Amino acid sequence: YTGIIPKMAIRFVSFEQYREIFHSFSHPKNNTEPFTSTVTFFAGLASGLTEAILVVTPAEVCKIRMQSQYHSLLDPQQMKHRKYTNVVQTATTIVREEGLGALYKGVVPTMMRQGCNQAVNFSVYNWFKKMVLEYRGRKELDSWESLILGGVSGGMGPLVNNPLDVVKTRLQKQVVAPGKPAKYTGLGQSCALIAKEEGYAALWKGITPRLLRIMPGQAITFMTYEAVSSKMTKWGVF
Repeated sequence: YTGIIPKMAIRFVSFEQYREIFHSFSHPKNNTEPFTSTVTFFAGLASGLTEAILVVTPAEVCKIRMQSQYHSLLDPQQMKHRKYTNVVQTATTIVREEGLGALYKGVVPTMMRQGCNQAVNFSVYNWFKKMVLEYRGRKELDSWESLILGGVSGGMGPLVNNPLDVVKTRLQKQVVAPGKPAKYTGLGQSCALIAKEEGYAALWKGITPRLLRIMPGQAITFMTYEAVSSKMTKWGVF
């Protein structure tokens, strides 16, 4: 929750802001026109890049370090002496031992993954939403409709960019000893090395559990987002 709450807040707030900005550029004389698919796509892209830089990259470096120190045969006594204990302590340890830049390992593939994810996510959701509303002749979706559309749209991004997620995880998980070269150094080099050593299918490792995690989460997120937005609009908040 340390990363997911600020990530979601930044994602939706920045998306709405970017969409308004891009819309004003594309329709400088008439801001009452509906948002175009191009505006929605680039607003989603920008919000994904924003959340990747501000929250996602440092949070995932800490998460991966904490998770990778465990294995199924770990002695319970060793748990008392584990190196990483919580997010704040993990971040502090990483910065002290490896420098501030270590929190941004894999920032490029993370930005590409999040940017692609949110560009596709918001575009697909809003396209489906427009189709459903036009077909049913209404102005708002029912909760179950936004739930289903959110789940479907949430699964599109991972299907496209799973190789970026694999590379990002490899870059963030590795600990480079002083004076020794890193095995994974960048996006292109990492993709080529993984494909060479493990085969191209390795770039799609983890796609099933990733979809099982992301799709329900996005379904609930969009349903909540629509409900809260509707209430706030009726209350005159925006």
